Formats: sequence, structure tokens, C-alpha cells
Amino acid sequence: MITKFDSLFAGHTDVEDIGYGGIPINDRRYDNAHLSSALSKAQAIAVKMDDLGYSTFWMAEHHFQREGTECIPNVLLMALHLTHVTKNIDIGCGFNVLPMWHPLRLAEDYAMADILSKGRVVFGIARGYHTREVETFGSPLMDQEANRELFEEQAEIIFKAFNEESFSHKGKHYTLPPEVPYRGYTLKELTLVPRPARLPVECWQPIQGGSERAMAFMAKHGIQGMVGGGSAEGGAMHNVVLKWQQEHAKIGKHIELGERLCFGFHFYMGESKEQCIRDAAKYYEENMKMFGELRLNKAMTDEQIEIMRDPKRAPGAKLPRIEDAVKAGGFLTGSADEIIDHLKKLEKAYPGLDRISISPSLGVPKSVILEQVERFAKEVMPAFKGKTLDVKQPALAK
Repeated sequence: MITKFDSLFAGHTDVEDIGYGGIPINDRRYDNAHLSSALSKAQAIAVKMDDLGYSTFWMAEHHFQREGTECIPNVLLMALHLTHVTKNIDIGCGFNVLPMWHPLRLAEDYAMADILSKGRVVFGIARGYHTREVETFGSPLMDQEANRELFEEQAEIIFKAFNEESFSHKGKHYTLPPEVPYRGYTLKELTLVPRPARLPVECWQPIQGGSERAMAFMAKHGIQGMVGGGSAEGGAMHNVVLKWQQEHAKIGKHIELGERLCFGFHFYMGESKEQCIRDAAKYYEENMKMFGELRLNKAMTDEQIEIMRDPKRAPGAKLPRIEDAVKAGGFLTGSADEIIDHLKKLEKAYPGLDRISISPSLGVPKSVILEQVERFAKEVMPAFKGKTLDVKQPALAK
């Protein structure tokens, strides 16, 4: 039963001239004052969502995004600030990119955020997808196998540091601690100081391709998964949900379809699906201009990406359209009744699903985001209220 409603804001600023006919993504360049406005935008959204009864406000870690697309470099720092200006909503790290961190520094920083926020900051990890970010910090991304190998070792270290009063680690990339003399003895183990107050740590990770290796790793460590749109339509994402259940079964853990997952959608509400498609098309297209260039849409050809860079050719070319995303189930749109019906079908298909995330596309200005999250909260969320789940609370660490 769906009982939790979240939203993810990756940190885009208010930009002009959007859509396939607008400014090409690589031609956008903004000054520091404009780029910094993403922080006040995030705060305004979090405060609004807190007032409206949302569960979690998620933010994404990104660096060097001078185009105004993803402008929050330190999610934990921002999250802790937001817990001071809100009352109830959790603030989620969606996600911290492990290859850009030393794992013990990230573990320490999260532990402090957990303690100081009294458990309102939610941990999340990812491998990264911007070469400009990950490779600049000295880690691999062009080499996907090396990136995954590093990420998995880093995650292992972080969970050791969280869950064990003292630990050591020897792997390909890290030997912790180094065996060096310290105050009259040789180091053999470390203790994270402080450790998180609440154990086990609730941790989330995005599920993209849905490889068996990735989902087995997540199941092993108790990591919960965020799945992109399309889950309701029986397509590729449905197969991801099935594989997710199977990987848990392999380690002796039975879960219902949709359990330990969050289904994420871009969304836009209005009077009808047709009207929403017309109004939101430019936002969808701006989103594609950024993510298409990063090859995150596997169906796009090199020719389509080249055309998308040309605002004269792109509007009339055969490029991904919002109509296709709506039909596939990845873009949630329409009137309140249409959206409620869509989500009720999700509940029926995935009895273990308890969390939905609705997120603005790239390019949606602050005023529209605030209006949209308020409308969703007032017109859609009440149809799902009154349901409760028996949620096991984490124990406090000793």
C-alpha cells in the first residue's frame, strides 16, 4: 500500500529558453549568483513539502554543473541545514556518489548528520554518471567495470564502519588501517567516531539497468532501491521488480513485489492529460537535452543526439517526446483522478510497494514546482491516507 510520498530535486536553477528549440545544453553558462540560487530553491521546496505532509525530500550530489542543471555539491551539508528550517520531513541523499569520496570521510559525515538531525537525514549511495565529476575527482567512470569494483569496495567499508565497533579492511583499493606505528603500538583496527546513532542505517541506491550483480549486492547489504518510471506498464521496469524479488529470495528473504523499492516519476498535474502534455513538453525536452547527451537514454542514436544540439533542427526531428514517456508510464501526468487511478493500479500490481517519488523535470521553475507539489499533496495524497504499515524502527547504536 502506498503510504509515503517523496520528491527528488537534483538542484537545477530557473533557466530560460527551454525545450528542443531552446538554448543547447552545452551553450548554457551562468554566473555564481545564479548557480547558487539552486540552494534557496531547494530550501523553498523542502519547506513547502514539510508543510504539506510529504515523507522525504531527496537531493542529488553533483559538481561543476555551470549549465545550471545540478548545482548541489554537498548533499549532507544541505540536508542538515534543511532539518533546521523544517519540522518533520526527512531529507534524503539521493545520492552520494561514492567514487568521489573517501569512504570513511563519507561514513563520518553521515554519522554526524544522523546524530545532529535525530535521524531525519536518509543515506543514499550511487556510482555516478558524469565523467566531468567522477574522473575529475580521480576515480574511474569511463571504465565502468573499474567504477563498479571501486564502488562495491567503498560500500563494504562504509557498512563495516557503521555496523562494527571496530573493524579492518584489506582490498584492492584500500588497506584500513595502514599498519603504521601509533602511540607505542601498530594499528590493526579502527573505530568510526562517531558511528550513526540508528542502526542498521537505512540506505538507498538507484536501480538503472537492473543487472543481477548490482541487485545481488544491494540485497546482501540491505540497500533499498529507487526505480525510474515505466514500472506500471509491464515493460522493462517490471522485469527489474521481478529480478529484485528473485535476488532477495536467493539469500532467503521473501519480499512482496515492490517491497523495499521506491517508484520514481517525473510529473505534471493539470486539468487533463492532454493539457498537461502540452504544458510540460518543454520541460521533458529540456530534461532529454541533458540526459540524452550523457547516454542515459539507451535508445537514442548518435544522430539523434547530434540533432538535439541544434535548436533549428530538433523541434521537427524524430526525437523522444513526452507523449511516449507518458504512454510508457515514466511520466506521471493528468488530472488528480487520472493520477490517482494510475497509482491505484500500481498498488494492485505491486502489493509490497509503499513509496512513490514525484519529481520535477529539468527546467521547471521554482514557482511551478511549488504549485505542483502543493496540488499533488492536496488532490492526490488524500486518496492514499489512513493506511499504516508495521515499520520496524532501527535500533540505537551502543
